[in-house]
Amino acid sequence: MPERVEARTIERETMRRVYWRLVPMLFCAMFFNYLDRINIGFAGLRMNHDIGLTAAQFGFGASVFFAGYMVLEVPSNLMLHRIGARVWIARILLSWGLIASLMAFVWNAGSFYTLRFLLGVAEAGFLPGLAVYVTYWFPSEYRARAVGGYIIAGQVAAVLGGPVSTALMTYCDGLGGLQGWQWMFILEGVPTMILGLVFLAALTDRPARARWLAPEQHEWLDGRLARERTRLETEHSHKWWAGASDGRAWALAILFGCALIGVYGLLIWLPLIIKSFGTLTDIEVGLLSAVPPLLGVIGTLIVSWSSDRFGDRKRHLAGVYILAGAAIGMSAVAPSAALSYVMLCLTGLGINSGNSLFWSINASLMTGVAAAASIAFVNTVAQFGGLFGPWMIGWVRDTTGSYAAALLTISAFLFLAATIALALRVDPRRTAALPAQGD
Repeated sequence: MPERVEARTIERETMRRVYWRLVPMLFCAMFFNYLDRINIGFAGLRMNHDIGLTAAQFGFGASVFFAGYMVLEVPSNLMLHRIGARVWIARILLSWGLIASLMAFVWNAGSFYTLRFLLGVAEAGFLPGLAVYVTYWFPSEYRARAVGGYIIAGQVAAVLGGPVSTALMTYCDGLGGLQGWQWMFILEGVPTMILGLVFLAALTDRPARARWLAPEQHEWLDGRLARERTRLETEHSHKWWAGASDGRAWALAILFGCALIGVYGLLIWLPLIIKSFGTLTDIEVGLLSAVPPLLGVIGTLIVSWSSDRFGDRKRHLAGVYILAGAAIGMSAVAPSAALSYVMLCLTGLGINSGNSLFWSINASLMTGVAAAASIAFVNTVAQFGGLFGPWMIGWVRDTTGSYAAALLTISAFLFLAATIALALRVDPRRTAALPAQGD
């Protein structure tokens, strides 16, 4: 009994130290990842007029980012597995921060498309790379909370991104001869490059190399992760191409792609949709845009905790997508702008709460190099949602003069995502207990 108590104490102290050492750093990286990805929606409030973009052109430029992202997604994760997370994630941060800053100097549709594509290329592999990295440090029963701890940075970026981006656009306008939206791109891109240097200096690839863990903590964590890897490798012999031949991976990719149609469509177009509700200043639009992702932060924390508590992933995932699908459908037909906005807030609550569940399932299917490739494969295929969602909304807006049809289309895709989640061939409790990847 004393030995069990001591072992439990070592486990608790080890995981607390690992969590507070790593998750805040991953949170910061995720924050700037989403900020640099979605600030285009706020820039569009002024940039579209300044460089002469139609709604369809703006939507296409927002979507072409995902074409670049898809080109190098799997190769990027294989490189991370080969040379180590510290160097590769730092490289991603440095290159995407540079291109995000250069977005300040687009002058027409062609330059806008080019830099958006290159931004996707630079960022490729970041999200699945973090998912792989988490499996190097967190045993399976701790993983959803770890993923939830940094994945909410996307929603936090969306919460703060509106007020911060519109304030920069308003108060820096004309400074040094640049427009406010140009300063926004620069001042939100440079911190990402600085963070890349911080990762090089402070990130640790494996527990065995972590000087900030005590010897008994090294021993416990390395042993726990090794046992989980061994069990999964015994049950499943995976090669690097296994994801493409695994029906679960395809189902998960299609599910998340359907969800991403709504996630990215809403993130990028939300400021312009809110602007269409009435005569609002940019700062008012920014503040109103913060509420849906703020609710998503709260939802992510609650849903991640509940998912770990009950050992369930897929029913929780289906539930939040059903909520989001119903709410965004109602926002399209609401009789007033106020009610439509309330429904968009509920959409934000539901649609953002499923991200940590998706990444927990995705990171639990395989091990080793197969995990790196499979996680990236699923995320790559899922990016059809990013390619389609933002462009579709812009095209519908130009064609019909309103956003209603686009919002109803997003609703249908969210209900499809919920249906696939319920049909996944992954037992909920088994998913929660699947071993960690690594090596």
